[in-house]
Amino acid sequence: MSSITGHSAIDELPSGDGRPPLDADKAGTGRLGDRIFGGLATGSGIFVIVLVSLVGVFLVIQAVPSLLNNNANFLTSREWVPSGADPRFGIVDLLWATVITSILAMAIAVPLGVSVALFITQYAPAWLSKPAATLVDLLAAVPSIVYGFWGLSVAGQYFDSVAKAIDAVLGWIPVFEFNGSPIAKSTLAFAGVILAIMILPIVTAISREVFAQVPTAHKEAALALGATKWEMIRTAVLPFGKPGVISAAMLGLGRALGETLAVTMLLSALNASAAFSLSIFGGGETFASRIANDAGEFDSAQKTGAYIAAGLVLFILTFIVNAAARVVIERRKAFSE
Repeated sequence: MSSITGHSAIDELPSGDGRPPLDADKAGTGRLGDRIFGGLATGSGIFVIVLVSLVGVFLVIQAVPSLLNNNANFLTSREWVPSGADPRFGIVDLLWATVITSILAMAIAVPLGVSVALFITQYAPAWLSKPAATLVDLLAAVPSIVYGFWGLSVAGQYFDSVAKAIDAVLGWIPVFEFNGSPIAKSTLAFAGVILAIMILPIVTAISREVFAQVPTAHKEAALALGATKWEMIRTAVLPFGKPGVISAAMLGLGRALGETLAVTMLLSALNASAAFSLSIFGGGETFASRIANDAGEFDSAQKTGAYIAAGLVLFILTFIVNAAARVVIERRKAFSE
């Protein structure tokens, strides 16, 4: 009979303590500790979703009245007069400054961070890789105000020559035109450089952890087929770590978009009162720096609502960036499977 049903007699024997054998997929699901942990994990996930939703609802409720009283186009106007009998305010300047500084930061930090992560995990000897990783991680603990002071007092004095060199090569492009401003360290370009240094530890740390998890068999197989060190990295390490690098880049971008104190300090000399320019060597204010600079002037509901509306745009922008990153990562996972 056992041969007919496909089960051996051994499978039908009771367990050693007289109880029937447990299904491996159901084992442990009824334990109190498992139920508590599952409930806490589910509750935490729901709490995060509810919290983010409540933040979004709060921003909308506070911003809508001011937006309805706005006499200018909120998305295209460059005016910012949120109070008075004729409030007129728009975010195009703030959006440009926020996006351009974040793009500059990403363009510098992501390639550099991935390169440092590859060096630590694939090239550096053991006696060097651990101290190097620790030093990079320590950069994440430096307060943003320290980066701002360091940029203004130390690094900023060397940026004028960098701006002139870029202008000499790419000055014919309006985005890279430098007008010889004596305060180049207060331009959007320099703010992007400081932001790149600030998000570098995030990109490096996450990329390093992902590269360290590449299966040894994959790397050894590539080397066994005659691949060089770089070819092994290009064909085995980088494809495996691509989702992690994307995640690291998006986390860094999230910090760059919302960074306040350091950017406020750097852009204080060339603020929104200056003439608007497409050049990265011009002045401006990001969403975060504008709100921080004028936080002490929230003396009316109309004025406060205007700044909350700007914060709402930053909230939506950050949400879109993270959602897009999640879509890219999921598509990459599906392709790899």
